[in-house]
Amino acid sequence: MPNILDQIIQDKKDVLNSVKKNNSLDFLEKKIKNLNFFYDFKKAIQNNKEISLITEIKKASPSAGILVKNFNHLDIAKMFIDYGATCLSVLTEEKHFLGKLNYITDIKNKFKIPVLAKDFFIDPYQVALSKSCGCDCILLIISALNGNQANEIYDEAIKHDLSVIVEVHNQKEAEMALNYSEALIGINNRNLKTLEISINNTISMFEILKSHKGPLISESGIKNEKDAKYILEKTGIKNFLIGESLLKSGNPEELMKRLLQINQ
Repeated sequence: MPNILDQIIQDKKDVLNSVKKNNSLDFLEKKIKNLNFFYDFKKAIQNNKEISLITEIKKASPSAGILVKNFNHLDIAKMFIDYGATCLSVLTEEKHFLGKLNYITDIKNKFKIPVLAKDFFIDPYQVALSKSCGCDCILLIISALNGNQANEIYDEAIKHDLSVIVEVHNQKEAEMALNYSEALIGINNRNLKTLEISINNTISMFEILKSHKGPLISESGIKNEKDAKYILEKTGIKNFLIGESLLKSGNPEELMKRLLQINQ
């Protein structure tokens, strides 16, 4: 039986085969040259001496189903920006998360903030595709790729002046991530194959990753300021990618306020 990650990757291959037929690389590169709303995602995190929140815009997920019934990506983006987000993460995977690349274009046309294209990158073609829609950063999920694929996509992203978050979940992936010196490294507290969550995964992986010169990010499963403060006190990591907790919160403004104050 394929796990959920295998299913998502197979579906992504099918989608890409269709997209490639209608969007040549030359077309995408010309489109990129006509855009002028790119921002340095990595620098926004590095230059922020306080808590950095990368807040996530997503309509649904395989683990939680529909998260936001009356979903409006621009309204959610404005809310997060108004409440102090450093960067945005926008789900662009179509089938399992009900995302769209055009959400990024809409957001970048309206707001000046760095945006991560949160997707399953399995082909270097996706780098130009995502940048042509306005993204500033891509995600490399080590568990979804072999070494050669990861290197090719990483090199393509650097060539396109994009930031890269290399996402890891276990020791082997963390050791591999240290090879990507210019990347941000995201520690996923969710096992993408089983969807189980433990915030202690950030603490475990930190021991391997603490020599990395770039920013470290704790991702997934952070429900409240207590979880974030626990991670901060154990590791010094002050960058958090948070989605479902905010989207499902009855008072996202108050939760973001408390999260931003954990180091005070």
